[in-house]
Amino acid sequence: MALQDVCKWQSPDTQGPSPHLPRAGGWAVPRGCDPQTFLQIHGPRLAHGTTTLAFRFRHGVIAAADTRSSCGSYVACPASCKVIPVHQHLLGTTSGTSADCATWYRVLQRELRLRELREGQLPSVASAAKLLSAMMSRYRGLDLCVATALCGWDRSGPMLFYVYSDGTRLQGDIFSVGSGSPYAYGVLDRGYRYDMSTQEAYALARCAVAHATHRDAYSGGSVDLFHVWESGWEHVSRSDACVLYMELQKLLEPEPEEDASHAHPEPATAHRAAEDRELSVGPGEMTPGDSRMPAGTETV
Repeated sequence: MALQDVCKWQSPDTQGPSPHLPRAGGWAVPRGCDPQTFLQIHGPRLAHGTTTLAFRFRHGVIAAADTRSSCGSYVACPASCKVIPVHQHLLGTTSGTSADCATWYRVLQRELRLRELREGQLPSVASAAKLLSAMMSRYRGLDLCVATALCGWDRSGPMLFYVYSDGTRLQGDIFSVGSGSPYAYGVLDRGYRYDMSTQEAYALARCAVAHATHRDAYSGGSVDLFHVWESGWEHVSRSDACVLYMELQKLLEPEPEEDASHAHPEPATAHRAAEDRELSVGPGEMTPGDSRMPAGTETV
């Protein structure tokens, strides 16, 4: 006897639309379609634009970003926060799709908190980067777009990692992500030193993001600046990018040079003395200092 006759069980209608959400890890795509190919053909075309940077130096890690959230030529939010705290000693910059970045950072916060409760201590920055990379690598090719720089301070000191949604994980001293990153790298490569002072690091980060927002049409708004100390992270400032760029331009303007005639005026007494001497001497007379005729020459 069939199972449906005994338990009065009815098979679900697989051809009609399901009233339930897809299971965890599933994708609501038509039957027989590859999710990656379907998203490439029918998925939305979103143009992302941002400028985020982070660098490590002897006093911690600096993270800075602009605040403009855009989709193509449409500015969705001029005052968004692209630096997201994970816990007291760890934060990260976000670049890519805003929804993906916010979702995966919530997942990372949850997983790190659970590990802290199990092990009794916070995981290192390298462990957090490896965990995030492993979780996102399973969705490779499914149009997930997350590019982040994890900035933190652990038992090894200040640490900086770059993680991308395809599973890429890199450790370094300087990272800049987004459409304005080429302009930011130009400023960072010129002024970066590991033994910088704190104020020099702040000025370098603000200068790099401000120049990038001036050249990149998809970046703008304000400049958020964060500093990760040994005691925890700190939100240093939020400055208007346009005002900051104008202030930097004024500092770089050369001072106007004075006119040479005003700087070295010729003495008027010398001219007057020469004119008086010419008037006292007649047209046919020669003075002993005249170079045209020696003093002892007699005229015939």
